[in-house]
Amino acid sequence: MNKANDPEQDQLNQLLLDSLSPIELSTGRHDMLKQGLLARAAQSVANQAGVLTVRAKDGIWETLKTGIRVKQLWNGDRQGNSVLVEFAPGASLVPHRHNCLEEGIVLRGDLHMGDLRLGPLDYHASPAGSRHGGISSQHGALAYLRGTSLGDAREVLREVLGGLLPFGQDRSLTVYADNKNAWQEIMPGIWKKPLWQDETRQSCFYRLEADAGFPERIHPEEQEYMMLDGDLFIDDVLLRAGDYQLAPAGSKQREVYTDVGATLFVRSAREY
Repeated sequence: MNKANDPEQDQLNQLLLDSLSPIELSTGRHDMLKQGLLARAAQSVANQAGVLTVRAKDGIWETLKTGIRVKQLWNGDRQGNSVLVEFAPGASLVPHRHNCLEEGIVLRGDLHMGDLRLGPLDYHASPAGSRHGGISSQHGALAYLRGTSLGDAREVLREVLGGLLPFGQDRSLTVYADNKNAWQEIMPGIWKKPLWQDETRQSCFYRLEADAGFPERIHPEEQEYMMLDGDLFIDDVLLRAGDYQLAPAGSKQREVYTDVGATLFVRSAREY
């Protein structure tokens, strides 16, 4: 094993480098390799047609109110929007009634909804029509929301007005990160943690061990990915923690794999 600050190893490495020389390629071989790389690049671009990818470092943060910022990821129309929302310490949102099924994952920090306390990688879902009280953070938080009205001023107003009427049964669901027994191994090296499902769609956490991967498949519905940890290749696109991707209905997923391991949230068509 190479050791840091090893003069003998450094000298050996330099001798090896000095002994290496470039291989001269014929014009035909050079052109063939170039055309092969260009063809692969063109195919990669074609495979990603219609796929939306938002990197953790990209996108526009907008101030919703003092202490709360929102970054739009995807406009899902009648399904609601997918966003990142950031709470400063002590910031809060008012009570509201959900227009759509809203799902949330705390990515860092803490969120409080009445007596409910949520921490990193805790999941919470509120069905359409349900109401909950204000949401606040004591120490600051970053959360992923899908099915939210945030980003649509008219729908936000509708939810806030609906929240003024304190009726309705609490039908929310919480799945805590420390619920280890919920993980199911669905194939070698791939684990699934069911979160929510209805007649057509499901939401799950997936955990892939190093060198694991999914087989080829076609998406019958839009499929959302929110990377939580690790690295994941979807075809030729590398996703890392904090990255978001949406594949349109009918798109083909040719290869999904990781060489270091990954954890991600996936919203997809329900599997029977």
